[in-house]
Amino acid sequence: MMASLNTFPLSFKVKGRRIVIVGGSDEALNKVRLVSKTTASIEIYSRQIEADFSAFPVSLHERALAPGDIAGAALVFVAEEGEDAELAKAEARRLGIPLNVVDVPAECDFYTPSIVERAPLTVAISTEGDAPVLARLVRAQIEALLAPGIGKIASMAGGLRQKVESLIQDGAARRRYYEDLVTRPGMGPAEAERLLADHAAHGRGQGMVWLIGAGPGAEDLLTLRAQRALQQADVIVHDQLVPAAVVEMGRRDAEQVCVGKARGHHSFSQAQINTLLVRLAGEGKRVARLKSGDPMVFGRAGEEIAALRKAGLAYEIVPGVSAALAAAADTATPVTLRRTSSGFVMATAHGADDGDLMHWAALAQSGLTLALYMGKAIAAETAALLVAHGAAPDLPIGIVVNAGRAESASYSGTLGRLAAGAVDFVDGPAIILVGRAVAHGDWANAAEAAASNFKVA
Repeated sequence: MMASLNTFPLSFKVKGRRIVIVGGSDEALNKVRLVSKTTASIEIYSRQIEADFSAFPVSLHERALAPGDIAGAALVFVAEEGEDAELAKAEARRLGIPLNVVDVPAECDFYTPSIVERAPLTVAISTEGDAPVLARLVRAQIEALLAPGIGKIASMAGGLRQKVESLIQDGAARRRYYEDLVTRPGMGPAEAERLLADHAAHGRGQGMVWLIGAGPGAEDLLTLRAQRALQQADVIVHDQLVPAAVVEMGRRDAEQVCVGKARGHHSFSQAQINTLLVRLAGEGKRVARLKSGDPMVFGRAGEEIAALRKAGLAYEIVPGVSAALAAAADTATPVTLRRTSSGFVMATAHGADDGDLMHWAALAQSGLTLALYMGKAIAAETAALLVAHGAAPDLPIGIVVNAGRAESASYSGTLGRLAAGAVDFVDGPAIILVGRAVAHGDWANAAEAAASNFKVA
């Protein structure tokens, strides 16, 4: 059962009215910073003005507070103690004026929320006065999610409201227009009008596909752009490796379609996925194609892009954190390092032929760092073949399973030791890093990737 709120969130009209702040210290200045974003006239009363209010449009009264000073105010803030503070509280309560006593929640009629300001759009976050740090943390996250120019677009949307309602009667189609409007950077009035005409002509608007990198699986490694796209999508088409927690970051009413590909089991062929994306976007739907890591790195995005291009459908690439970069971050491994490694190569061990292995061995010998994807099941075999093709047996290797996630596990050793026997890895996708730079990472807590009798639960 959801907990009941002890406060009711609302927006208070202050246009053309007065806000009274009693106090002249930094506490009062902090309140001025907040209320100065409104069009209200701000009056400061204190027997001693200590803070510098010169940057704000306020009226300063350096004197004792009189009872009549409170009358007619929209809001009263008390930011000091003493005789004037008690008078201000008594008068506000007598006159029924909402009162806020700084740092004394029990005496407050209202709390000042953390505010994200994108005028005319305002987002207020309140925790009922008992957890201000949490409110500030949430505010920081919302600040990042709301693009700086969204206020301008909100004003534009307000001006178009009547025209939108007259041209688009369907509520869902109208919502799609507004979503389209607020998520396009650099949208001006003329572009907004053209977009409206397009939506009115096509009913639900034209479909599109976002090819989104979900990163290695941790929700907080999803990019802001990816989160915005997920919130706009009507359908989320996701891979098997994308965790449910990431998929759930999409819009609540979005349809979810798993086209999972696990090793040895493909519920959807790539051709079927291509056909699905084309069909959904062709129906006018917005599709989030959610791929593990980065869509352009071993994500077969090229085939999906080709299908969308052929069908004349719009698409956008949203990059993500690739698993190799997450593995390097988990282990503080500098994949490029001056005088050690001048480059970084991403390759897939799955299906690699003899020529590939010979090429990789030469690259590793030249000093480059290799990141081998999809090689966990054949790690020992791949290591042995690299050595056979000329890679040094003493080349440092590091293996990270579930890179970027809370359950990340790491293994370290040398190419020769890995070739000596299979490693029973923990479950999950793995990245194998090979090269001299790997030795400079933090592998202190890594298990040894060596002998054939090595087991990990």
